[in-house]
Amino acid sequence: MELPVVGITMGDPAGVGPEVIVKALSDPGIFQICRPVVLGEQGIISKAVNILESEVQVYATINIKAATYQAGRINIVNLSSLGANTLVFGRGDEGFAEAVINYVKTGARLALNGEIEAIATAPINKAVINKAGYNFSGHTELLAELTKTKDYVMMLAGNRLKVALVTTHCRLNDVAGLLDIERIYMIIEVTDRSLKEYFGLSRPKLAVASLNPHAGEGGLFGDEEERIIAPAVNRAKKAGIDAIGPLPADTLFYYASRGDYDVVICMYHDQGLIPLKLLSFQDAVNVTLGLPIIRTSVDHGTAYDIAGTGKADETSLKNAIKLAASMAAKKLKAR
Repeated sequence: MELPVVGITMGDPAGVGPEVIVKALSDPGIFQICRPVVLGEQGIISKAVNILESEVQVYATINIKAATYQAGRINIVNLSSLGANTLVFGRGDEGFAEAVINYVKTGARLALNGEIEAIATAPINKAVINKAGYNFSGHTELLAELTKTKDYVMMLAGNRLKVALVTTHCRLNDVAGLLDIERIYMIIEVTDRSLKEYFGLSRPKLAVASLNPHAGEGGLFGDEEERIIAPAVNRAKKAGIDAIGPLPADTLFYYASRGDYDVVICMYHDQGLIPLKLLSFQDAVNVTLGLPIIRTSVDHGTAYDIAGTGKADETSLKNAIKLAASMAAKKLKAR
């Protein structure tokens, strides 16, 4: 079986994406598990190579499958002409938005067409994208629209903890109103199915977090646990899913981090991301479950403050590429 082709979208050109891509693809081990190809701009990747004083060579390619994949060589599909000479790392620009969106759209199209087996995405700046008129709260929502996917899940995976989110990028004030039995059950079901399909778990253990302190304390601090979360968990149990909850979040993550559960279903973004980043700030990976394509991503932002300095850590991107390759290999083997 040939190694899967993983398309790596360049993300925000002014962020740390270009340099973490160069650092990650400087590791010969990446080429032992996949055939990586960058979807972005050759000149900007070459600029990152120069900043890092790397010895890797950058080549433009048109025929992705037929390209030569070997350590020391970065293959790139040229999708923009933003101008590497005038680009300033660390300075977000609304004028880059169209190119950034095009990298993602191209990755989705190539994956849907079977020209690549997975995509791993470098970070984008959501504020810059939205100011330019693209109303997406992140990669996850954009890819769901591009692939016409209704039921999808944002899951973050670290070495000691995995979290799946019921609500993602929204105001905290809106969370309770966005919760319903159907949505929580969908998150549980898609997560369970994906852990079986891509992570080799025959019967995953899913812990579902409460929304309110002390799981509502019998309704004293809120009734979402009894009215919404518990019915969704009970429905999952009846469907044969090993789910438990709602459990108080203040103690749940301790037990999950020591291995009692395979994933925690979280009600809102920071409920899951705070403990995850505390434990796995550099190594965590963002993976979108439920899509017809495989998509992983770094679990960090554009980091404008250090972009272009060579200080950015590539661990999260390397892990994203490795996970994308592993998931793709399982999918290819199952055919």
